[in-house]
Amino acid sequence: MAERTLEVRGVRKDYGDEEVVTRVLQGVDLALERGEFTALMGPSGSGKSTLLNLVGLLDRPTAGRILVDGLDTGTLDDRALTRTRGRTIGFVFQFHHLLPEFSAAENVMLPMMADRGRPDPSMAECALHLLREVGLEAHAHKRPSQLSGGQQQRVAIARALAMSPKLVLADEPTGNLDTHSADEVFALLREFNRKAGVTFLVVTHDPRLADRCDRIVELVDGRIVADRPNRRAT
Repeated sequence: MAERTLEVRGVRKDYGDEEVVTRVLQGVDLALERGEFTALMGPSGSGKSTLLNLVGLLDRPTAGRILVDGLDTGTLDDRALTRTRGRTIGFVFQFHHLLPEFSAAENVMLPMMADRGRPDPSMAECALHLLREVGLEAHAHKRPSQLSGGQQQRVAIARALAMSPKLVLADEPTGNLDTHSADEVFALLREFNRKAGVTFLVVTHDPRLADRCDRIVELVDGRIVADRPNRRAT
């Protein structure tokens, strides 16, 4: 069996109290092998963001198990959960969430600073290396307001990779970009996937981009209704 970065086993998520319970996820099973680049699709309200929050260890499931890089996250207390999230998982969102008062390089350094508690020269070196990889080394000292939307998302990608994560979760990472910038950002994600063997789970509504993923998973009403390899991926 191939090595798995993520295993979701019978995961259910309910919201509400005993009188009114809304079940958002109905017992989801999903496994991602190391290096897979998977699209997660489905209509609004299908549970995609809820599943991403659970996989990203931002919330806990009502029932079921989530294993990240072989670790059963249900056994972890909040502190260990935060540490595992910071060291194992990278996040790219539709809106980049860069801190406006920090430079591009400082934004990339944030996950390292959060993990180690204080800055050191190696963090700056790593940030500059990642900005070079995304084509923004010359913009390292600019603030987000001085960058285009596509450039800001490139900084967000560099930040997501700062801790050399095993898994990157991307929630509509191109949804706020024009077609040209979206293609560039997607190609960048794909490049890191192939070069570093990082596993990606990408939420997208764009069938054109999903068609470039290795695998397409469809979620409807909290259930996976389709899970198929994409032999046309590029």
